[in-house]
Amino acid sequence: MNGRVSAPKNTRHLQDLERMLRGEVPPPPIAKLLGLELTRVEPGRVVIELNASERHANPMGTLHGGVICDLADLAMGASMATTLEDEESFTTLDLTSKFFKPIWNARLRATGRVVKRTRTLGLIECDVEDEKGSLVAKVYSSCMVLRGDEARGR
Repeated sequence: MNGRVSAPKNTRHLQDLERMLRGEVPPPPIAKLLGLELTRVEPGRVVIELNASERHANPMGTLHGGVICDLADLAMGASMATTLEDEESFTTLDLTSKFFKPIWNARLRATGRVVKRTRTLGLIECDVEDEKGSLVAKVYSSCMVLRGDEARGR
């Protein structure tokens, strides 16, 4: 993690993601549905990839913006999860996307990074790039940390 984000004392959430990366536990259902693949996990940073194709197209034939948002949301949420203590969870407060170019068929890489984490909030950003390293979208999110009864069962 960068200097602004402290590693958690307990690492259950990080370990769960590492197990998913190794194929020991299945990915979440939305990842299976869309074809999202976890490819890198470290404290405060997660990479998710997608082979975008016609199955992800909007009515105009290009990659649907919502799919880009799902890809980025998973990368950002997973990066936030790596900062949580065992008894904590989180919820996303907002998500903002800036799209820079259309995509038809491409291997996309979403890199979610925790920019700032306080006791109660996280600011996360995500670069979505194509296989040539060209920026497709920039996505931002803020998350609220949940504890106690609010975190149970999440």
